Amino acid sequence: MNNRKVYFFSSLLITIIVIFLLSTGSSVLTIALDSNNAIPLGTFITWIGLISLPFTIFFGIKEMRKPSRKLNKLLSKILKITIILAILWVPIAYLLAGNMSFTFTEKATFQGGQEAMKWFWRFTYGIAIGALATLFVYWISLLFKNQ
Repeated sequence: MNNRKVYFFSSLLITIIVIFLLSTGSSVLTIALDSNNAIPLGTFITWIGLISLPFTIFFGIKEMRKPSRKLNKLLSKILKITIILAILWVPIAYLLAGNMSFTFTEKATFQGGQEAMKWFWRFTYGIAIGALATLFVYWISLLFKNQ
C-alpha cells in the first residue's frame, strides 16, 4: 500500500472516530490534560478531527492534489486553505475564548464573550462546511464533466 492510501485511510479513520466521539458526547472528551482541569482532551480530539476531514478529501481525490481542470484548481486551493485554517484552529480559538476549554461567558469584552463565541462557532463550522462543500462541488462537477 502506498503512502497516499495510508494517509487517506488514516485520515478517514480519525475523522470517523472523532465524529463518533463528538456525536455521542463521550466522556473521553472531558478528560483533563492538566492539574487545573483547564485543558480538556476534547479540545485536541476536535482539532485532530477538523484537520483530518479535509486531509481525507485531499488524499482521497487525485484532482485535489494534482488538479487538471480550472474548477478543480479552485477547489484544490479552497481545500488547502481549509487545511491551513484547521491547523490554526486551536490558536485562533484560544484567542477568541481566552482559554483552552473554549468556554464563553456573558463578558462585556470581546475575548471570551458572546460575540467571540459567535465567531468561534462560525470558524469551527466553516472549516467542516468548507471541506464538505468542496467535496460536494467536486462530485457535482463530475456529473457534468462528460457533457
